[in-house]
Amino acid sequence: MALNRLLDAEPWARERLAAFAGQSVELRNGPLALRFTILPGGRVEAGGEAPAVVVTWTLARPPEVAGDDKLAPEVTLLLRHLRWDFEEDLSRLVGDVAAHRLAEGARALAAWPADAARRLGAALADYAAEEKRMLVARPELEALRAARGRLEQALERLEERVRRLG
Repeated sequence: MALNRLLDAEPWARERLAAFAGQSVELRNGPLALRFTILPGGRVEAGGEAPAVVVTWTLARPPEVAGDDKLAPEVTLLLRHLRWDFEEDLSRLVGDVAAHRLAEGARALAAWPADAARRLGAALADYAAEEKRMLVARPELEALRAARGRLEQALERLEERVRRLG
């Protein structure tokens, strides 16, 4: 089980889980559910009885952990701190240099949607401000604010003159 590989790399995590041997945890994502039982050494095996803790997650929000008052905080801690070093595992298969390049490519691919959205937003803002004049550019807005301030001061001086005449 892949989770055991991750736990084998982090002895502190196995030590924390070992205290909950025999209890089950279920991971849910939509219709997909994976249940596993904690073994005495802190490793896990697939299956198990009714879960003591249920972890529900989606890509849109952080995981929600519910269940046993003692096991749930431990599961939350593990979710926060256990990270799979896929580049290290990949280097055992293809070598260090190839694994590093493949990992860089995977990270760039994962970052692409956010970068594309940022660039598209910037292009749309430029189009709306410069081409269609639907938005006001910041320097132009500052100039308008300064002109409004001068106009308000002139209006106050004019009102004062009118009051003196009246």
